[in-house]
Amino acid sequence: MSVIAVIDYDLGNLHSVCKGLEKAGATPKITDSPKEIEQADGVVLPGVGSFDPAVQQLRSRGLAEPIHRAIDSGKPFLGICLGLQILFDSSEEGKEPGLGIVPGVVRRFYPETGLTIPHMGWNQLEFAQPDAPLWQNLSNQSWAYFVHSYYVDPVDPKVRAATVTHGSQTVTAAIAHRNLMAVQFHPEKSSTAGLQILSNFVSLVKTPALA
Repeated sequence: MSVIAVIDYDLGNLHSVCKGLEKAGATPKITDSPKEIEQADGVVLPGVGSFDPAVQQLRSRGLAEPIHRAIDSGKPFLGICLGLQILFDSSEEGKEPGLGIVPGVVRRFYPETGLTIPHMGWNQLEFAQPDAPLWQNLSNQSWAYFVHSYYVDPVDPKVRAATVTHGSQTVTAAIAHRNLMAVQFHPEKSSTAGLQILSNFVSLVKTPALA
């Protein structure tokens, strides 16, 4: 059975993520061990909280390099919420450098009349990469659950796998490039569509040649 390492750095919704992966047919293993991350068939980097404490925790636990190696190895990798943002170079939320895996910046929603911050609740995805593996068996404008005050702004727009519109702003909701996938929303809280996304990721883990 495929083992998916769920990285523990004290800033992730680990229980809900693991429950979702179990429903999708995987065996999740919560870990902060570089060796277990290396041995896993796939890796999930969840995250809830602020940018600076997240990258500080990852670096203090010696997890930055194992994350780089896992992505470089070609195994399926999924970032969730803050786990998407810390893959970028930097964030307007803090001063710490990000992991620098995806070139770009995490930006704050700009104020406007009627714009609610954080962007919280259900919203519809607009697929920018309709054939991306995460979206298999899903229709465009599927609903997902968001909770965030910052959004990622990648240098290369081609990595955008989906966008979402909040107020008058359309921002990146997910990225995908080869084996690296990451989403701003919470699939583990996104009902049927979220379970399908996790199932699609698990399928990639079970058949890595497709990643």
